[in-house]
Amino acid sequence: MNSPAPKVVIAHTCLLGEGPVWDALRKTVCWVDILNGEVHEFSTVTQQHRKIDVKDMVGSIALCNNGEYIAALKTGLAFVHRDSGRIRMLHHPEVHLPGNRFNDGKCDPAGRFWVGTMALSEAPGAGSLYMIDKNLAHTKKISGVTISNGMAWTGDHQTFYYIDTPTYEVVAYRYHHPSGEITDRRVVIKIPKDDGFPDGMTIDAEGMLWIAHWDGWQVTRWDPRTGEKLSHIALPVARVTSCTFGGERLQDLYITSAKTGLSEKQLEEQPLAGGLFVVKHCGQGVETAVFECQ
Repeated sequence: MNSPAPKVVIAHTCLLGEGPVWDALRKTVCWVDILNGEVHEFSTVTQQHRKIDVKDMVGSIALCNNGEYIAALKTGLAFVHRDSGRIRMLHHPEVHLPGNRFNDGKCDPAGRFWVGTMALSEAPGAGSLYMIDKNLAHTKKISGVTISNGMAWTGDHQTFYYIDTPTYEVVAYRYHHPSGEITDRRVVIKIPKDDGFPDGMTIDAEGMLWIAHWDGWQVTRWDPRTGEKLSHIALPVARVTSCTFGGERLQDLYITSAKTGLSEKQLEEQPLAGGLFVVKHCGQGVETAVFECQ
């Protein structure tokens, strides 16, 4: 069964829109334009769109318990004050690797920020996945990653799901909630290449995974217990990048997209490329975890 058609949220388009996050307190969807170095916010209450220029590539953001963002910039991790735009730089786990940048990031149920890296050249195996704790100490969790992307944790805090895009796989790990340790890697979903590259990902209240597909024109829903594809949402753009549930009851799926790398002809055919979309009442999401900083 396929879901209702997606609608454009705002007219603005990003070069590389990514990493949507739902802020339940402000009833706002937040996302990044990686290549333009911007954090975007759209209030579903006021219908106002605003942006914060961080003047650096920004791979991902997460909400903090103090109301700020933790952001993964090209130059390192940072806190970004949402109202003033003030940036406080922290540290960089890969300061010794100037050819890399941060990509997708998300908070785990314990309030730690997990964020991956990749080579600007997309060189195979050059990236890693890190976990940042409340003391801002980092731990490398996975190495040899090419394009670190989607992440999700199950509601029982027992399993972590992860995507390294070029593998066309979703892998699962046993997840130890108190420590963040991950063990027992296994492949749970194999994506057909015709579906497009798996990119960002979210999980719903039933434990099903929703995956955005780069060059796939869609978001798909999968059962990670069986590896079965359950449904899909067709988009009017090829480069679908990520998704998250938002709205008053977490029943609306917000979807980001990109226009980077498209030819003039493709841009003419996809005038909404880089846009933010929403599909209303298509599932039941789970609460967004925030970074528990001191």
